[in-house]
Amino acid sequence: MTKKIIYSLLIWLFSLGGRAAIGDWTFYMAYSEVQDIEVANGDYLFVKASNSLYLYNKEDQSIYTFDKGNGMSDVTISHIAWCQTAKKLVVVYNNSNIDLIDTDGNISNIADLYNKTMTADKTVNSITIYGKYAYLATNFGAVKLNVSDEEISESYMLDITAKKVAISDGYIYILQKNKNVVRASLSASNLQDTSFWTTVSSYPSGIFDEDISDYDENIDLVNTLNPGGPNNNYIGFLKLYNGTLYTCNGEWGTQHKGSLQSMTNGEWTLYSDSTTIADATGLRCRDFICLDIDPTNNNRIMVGGVSGLYEFRNGEFYKFYNSNNSIIESYKYTSYNYEIISAIAFDDDGNLWCFNSQAPTQNLIELTNDGEWISRYSEDFINTSDGQAMSDVRNMFFDSRDILWACNNWWLPLALLRYDIYSDESTAYTSFENQDGVESTFYYVRCAAEDKNNNIWVGTSGGPYYLSESEIKYGGITFTQHKVPRNDGTNLADYLLSNIDIYAIAVDGANRKWFGTAGNGLYLISDDNNEEIYHFTTENSNILSDNILSLAIDGTTGEVYIATDVGLCSFCADATESAEEMTSSSVYAYPNPVRPEYTGLITVVGLTDDADVKITTATGYLVYEGRSNGGTFTWGGYDMKGRKVASGVYNVLTAKSDGSKGTVCKIAIVR
Repeated sequence: MTKKIIYSLLIWLFSLGGRAAIGDWTFYMAYSEVQDIEVANGDYLFVKASNSLYLYNKEDQSIYTFDKGNGMSDVTISHIAWCQTAKKLVVVYNNSNIDLIDTDGNISNIADLYNKTMTADKTVNSITIYGKYAYLATNFGAVKLNVSDEEISESYMLDITAKKVAISDGYIYILQKNKNVVRASLSASNLQDTSFWTTVSSYPSGIFDEDISDYDENIDLVNTLNPGGPNNNYIGFLKLYNGTLYTCNGEWGTQHKGSLQSMTNGEWTLYSDSTTIADATGLRCRDFICLDIDPTNNNRIMVGGVSGLYEFRNGEFYKFYNSNNSIIESYKYTSYNYEIISAIAFDDDGNLWCFNSQAPTQNLIELTNDGEWISRYSEDFINTSDGQAMSDVRNMFFDSRDILWACNNWWLPLALLRYDIYSDESTAYTSFENQDGVESTFYYVRCAAEDKNNNIWVGTSGGPYYLSESEIKYGGITFTQHKVPRNDGTNLADYLLSNIDIYAIAVDGANRKWFGTAGNGLYLISDDNNEEIYHFTTENSNILSDNILSLAIDGTTGEVYIATDVGLCSFCADATESAEEMTSSSVYAYPNPVRPEYTGLITVVGLTDDADVKITTATGYLVYEGRSNGGTFTWGGYDMKGRKVASGVYNVLTAKSDGSKGTVCKIAIVR
């Protein structure tokens, strides 16, 4: 069958090919705050916005955004400057890594300064372009970068904090943070020798003035542009609900502007800016810590913040709750700005449960669906040192038993909290003894999540633990630290991710556990907890940072959303929530058709758990077989001997794990 015939017969399948492929990374960077503009080759504008970068072509009005997915070496940009001689943009990141970018989008990395081991602070404070060179003012002196040759020519270790470098009349001048100026002759035999540098009391007028002409000339134009993305990169809390990703700041004490955002089908929405909310409440609007969506009214979103509780309806700020109109209390009754609602969760009836951290006489409180405030105060949920509510309760959720869980992310006392809303019984697990009778020593209980076996996993600064379903059912207090066999001929085993600081947990459709860490990147652990499937770090993957703040999984697509300390990204994984039944309308494969240039995995979705999948030719010859991960099956386009299959139409035959018949779909492959 020719390629032309295959394309003609199966053109209807093309619409299924728009989804992200398994293994793809996607980046959701903010571009809302324009910080610098560099004109390049006349028709191009490089725009630094929200510490990210995009390129605007004034001739065809196209916008191209840069991120780690298309070649950038790092994330948070501190400075940019255009070198006309080399026709390249110099990009310096906040960690002193350097990229060079041309207007075709080609990127070269110069990592020498970033990789250099030195006791001095390598922070770059500004860039000065002179011919083919870029002079970087640093906290130890200066660096001379040959942009044309893409290499560092010299480093000047002067033991000074340099703000700006200037070249004038055969001299190099450096303006220091303390406003003193040193200079040296460009003809000096060795500018790395401090003896060639002298302090001067006068220098040519205006050499250190900032050139903002490109910015002033083009700022009105780029304010009209919309590169897309979120409003900001301060995203530390994620909630996936009905296919929409909701985000807020997540942390408190950062003094970031309160921000509630959502993304649906790639389009971002900001729910009332912080200035509008501050004007309406008469209080500063900072640090939105958590959020939840009313299951009885999906247009109603509640947000817990450092100053109280915020209600949004139909995308707009609607109402504010604090001690003036509710039972919410401030820290030691001292300030309206510290009435901390750090954890919230709706029950199935639309009643909102909140934790009022550091409140003098409250802790767990309820706002009923009809607007009544009820105190659910528990003696178990207080800080035993001062009698106030626990300090930083986070990650509140209801499990499959309708038990309410939360974590006190603070050492006074470290605790996993449990509350039965029907019996009004509460428990604070303040010590963690494992199955070996060993009481663990760590300082923070960060997060919790329920797996498919109804165990409650707990992320701590000492690693992951879980309370088994039987322990929960019968009131046990023993936590399990899973033991991973070494498989080295001994009977020895190691505790899973022991002493790794677990900051976020999410469980996917195949009951695999995703563990986000503080400083160690992101782990994916198998259903049986014995296999490390992935360990993503900035060294071996495109993940934005090794510091993970929150995770959310789209059970329909398998996409794992990852909030980091520098922004939001996602990874398309190979497991989705399983279906109860397989139907011809719900089971399909993508991409479809599989075109010659495609080298990724072919994905089949809409399957029941652990479904049996067979790939056959049109004549019924078995090509490949396997089982689903949750509701997903992946195939590399090879037969069972590892050979690429030929062009043609292949049948995907499915059956339930009990052997009962499933359904059939087709995949077109073009070589």
